[in-house]
Amino acid sequence: MKVTTVVVASVALGIVLVTVFLVGIRTNEVGENGSNIQPRSINIAGSTTVLPITQLAAERWMNAHPYDTINVSGGGSGVGITSLIEGRCDIATSSRRAKNIENERAGGRLVEHKIALDALAVIVHPSNPVNSLTLEQIKKIYTGEIRNWSEVGGPNLTIAVYTRETTSGTYESFHELVMRGENMSSSVLTTMSSGEMRQIVSTNPNAIGYVGISYISGVKALAVNGVLPTKQNILNGTYPISRALYMYTIGEPSGLAKEFIEFVKGPEGQRIVEEKGFVSLT
Repeated sequence: MKVTTVVVASVALGIVLVTVFLVGIRTNEVGENGSNIQPRSINIAGSTTVLPITQLAAERWMNAHPYDTINVSGGGSGVGITSLIEGRCDIATSSRRAKNIENERAGGRLVEHKIALDALAVIVHPSNPVNSLTLEQIKKIYTGEIRNWSEVGGPNLTIAVYTRETTSGTYESFHELVMRGENMSSSVLTTMSSGEMRQIVSTNPNAIGYVGISYISGVKALAVNGVLPTKQNILNGTYPISRALYMYTIGEPSGLAKEFIEFVKGPEGQRIVEEKGFVSLT
């Protein structure tokens, strides 16, 4: 008898691990036509932004394919791509495009698979009266030039500014699309996952942070340059800090890795993308 268990665990050093375990019989089985069924398994690691898609897709795949095991973990886009290059996973998930230096480390063999569209949602506590910021104001908040909410139409409160760890693809996207080469203030505080960012901002009326759009429940997403991060605005390109989400493999995938990526990019996988709050490719 097969037992399926989903374990979500936050561990020290900020590495968030979400692992889908299948525990049970994984020996060869005889199929209905008498053929010998070989159990298969793959490991997936990377972006905590992409994690909700990967986790649910893995669960649904394994429900339909009881002889396959898909282990899913987070840790950040950089961690996932490094794990892929070092042979510790079969698929890396990423909320940014792979860097040239990473592809060079992979011998030029990284293959990109776009799986969804996303946006960087700038989030504040629901009680914050500020509803919109410009890209320039957001950058100045993160460089420390703007330190009080009253400078952008809010209450007379010091802004508590939160960012993601530097291995995060969400951090990389924010640094590219918002900071545009400028460094963040040393007073900016670091969170280790999208879930932690949402939890902190949802409980701190002074806070500001940024997450993928699937993490905006319980917080308020601000309009950026007057445009809200809605599906329509992401698709029509008017929301200024949108991005794609990816899976990466070393070379063209085969076997279970190939089938799983095709599943995520296919009709059922794209329904999962929408179900988890992202924007599908179709």
